[in-house]
Amino acid sequence: MSTPQPTLPQAGPVLLEAAGVEKRYDKFVALGGVDIRVRANTVHSVIGPNGAGKTTLFHMLTGTKTVSGGKIMFDGHDVTREPDYVRVRRGMARSFQVTSLFLTLPVRENLRLAAQGVAPTQALNCWSAPVGKLSSADTIASVLARVGMERFADTPAGNLSHGQQRRLEVGMALAARPKAIFLDEPTSGMGIDDLDEMKHLIQSLKKDHTVVLIEHNMSIVMDISDTVTVMQQGRVLAEGLPGDIRNDERVRKAYLGNMITGGKA
Repeated sequence: MSTPQPTLPQAGPVLLEAAGVEKRYDKFVALGGVDIRVRANTVHSVIGPNGAGKTTLFHMLTGTKTVSGGKIMFDGHDVTREPDYVRVRRGMARSFQVTSLFLTLPVRENLRLAAQGVAPTQALNCWSAPVGKLSSADTIASVLARVGMERFADTPAGNLSHGQQRRLEVGMALAARPKAIFLDEPTSGMGIDDLDEMKHLIQSLKKDHTVVLIEHNMSIVMDISDTVTVMQQGRVLAEGLPGDIRNDERVRKAYLGNMITGGKA
């Protein structure tokens, strides 16, 4: 009997496609040939148990580490061997598992530096005052409104709550004016009140961006994802609509089990 093909959303062209992506560290195989296709203006979640290769896959897709094999296409360009800063200019932006902010600088300045960092000539310009185009005022105002942090614009990032810092990280990714945003466990460590705000923020992003998400909170994944890819031991176990994944017996046995109905897995 042939294996039924997953039902996937058809709206929008494929923005990102990886074929046979491998990552090896000597004899250890972190990724054993991963295929993934991400359509534009969707939320595409990558889930799986710890050690499944999710963050390693993010490293390969965004260029923070080099692939051992396979091919990665983004927006019609072969980016397989391109470093991360080149991929940023092509329209990729990323947040990380561990909060990475300029804690002594105000929110506004964190966003300005993120916006400035897209262009190498501007990123290395330490001699010109951030006025005019260098101020990125329009971008900053737009991002502050998007992440709901206008009233914190002049607050040092280190004085923000954990949930607010997470939202600022998403804002810094947005400040790069990306086509695709890669979010690595953006709700990690958040309280219940912050979770709902982040959930709605991520879901709203797909109007103008494509979101690739690593997330352990299954309630959020099932609520906001257009497509879910499940990884296990460096390979793709299953992929489909949230309902398909919820009912996939292989996924239940390998990962979700009784936690599929909500909460963290």
